[in-house]
Amino acid sequence: MSRLIRAVIDKQALRHNLRIVRERSDGARVMAVVKANAYGHGLVPTALALDEAGTDAFAVARLEEGLALRASGISRPIVLLEGVFTPGQLAEAARHSFELVVHDPLQIELLERSSETRRCVVWIKIDTGMNRLGFRPGEFPQALERIERLRSAPREIRLLTHLARADEPENPMTRDQCARFAELVRGLGYATSICNSAGILGPEIIRADWVRPGLALYGVSPFAERRGSDLGLRPVMSFEATVIATRRVPQGETVGYGGAWRAERDARIAIVAAGYGDGVMRCLPSGTPVLIEGRRAPLVGRVSMDMVAVDVSELPPVRVGAPATLWGGEGLPVEEIARFAGTIPYELLCGVRQRVPREFVG
Repeated sequence: MSRLIRAVIDKQALRHNLRIVRERSDGARVMAVVKANAYGHGLVPTALALDEAGTDAFAVARLEEGLALRASGISRPIVLLEGVFTPGQLAEAARHSFELVVHDPLQIELLERSSETRRCVVWIKIDTGMNRLGFRPGEFPQALERIERLRSAPREIRLLTHLARADEPENPMTRDQCARFAELVRGLGYATSICNSAGILGPEIIRADWVRPGLALYGVSPFAERRGSDLGLRPVMSFEATVIATRRVPQGETVGYGGAWRAERDARIAIVAAGYGDGVMRCLPSGTPVLIEGRRAPLVGRVSMDMVAVDVSELPPVRVGAPATLWGGEGLPVEEIARFAGTIPYELLCGVRQRVPREFVG
């Protein structure tokens, strides 16, 4: 390994996951969600790989993310999921033909004062129960009427909502949200979008014109008790590091800050060049698995800024320079590490720091 730490991004797995999404989407077009640095995978290289694989559009949270995609040469539609909030942002979005999600009356006022909207597709967001962004069912008809009457008519109007509990397949809220949305949009004739990754991969087919996969594209399950591989997905990121020291720790001595772990017997410890400065969560407890040369061994002591300690007493002798994997591949899925951290895989993936180089393969 030429670098002490890296995130290896498998483009072949990315393409495979896009195919799985298409197969599960009942003919809907795919809007690949690449916000938050493509869930930590690297915004521009990931988007370029998905562009080459034939995604129909991209979705980002903010204007700056969309501008980065346009600067890279991507010409496919780009949806701004949070929309725009100032005349300057609207002008910039129109200049680059971004599609705008509108979820607040102030954004409609912005459109009413502008002549730029004729260059944009406008997505009206309906809040069917998430209670985060969007027009509540009673507010939606007036919002739609105002947008339909804009002096500068948008290129197209589309409608979307967001599922709050699709990652709980037995929860009736998803069905209730879909029914509420269907009632509101019936007969309007506008293109629609409902499903996130959990909606796409859930047990019921939810029909709409567009789907918005995020986590699934990166090979990770949106369901708490399942892994991506259970759903036919392949993990895209492997978070890899290097053993930079080995040492013997006598019985009774401690390892790391605060003496949080004490050797119950003479132990062999490997020090791995990865810490919370790289995205390894400090809350990971002793016992969290790490792969050392492909074999499992437990993390011991506190995660430091640049290093973790791993008990390799049960492994064959470990050399300096040996490869270590914090998560990735079938051997150590990120879903498992998220459970040790008491969080969700999204947070681990998005938390991989900028100082960790991304290496794209495949």
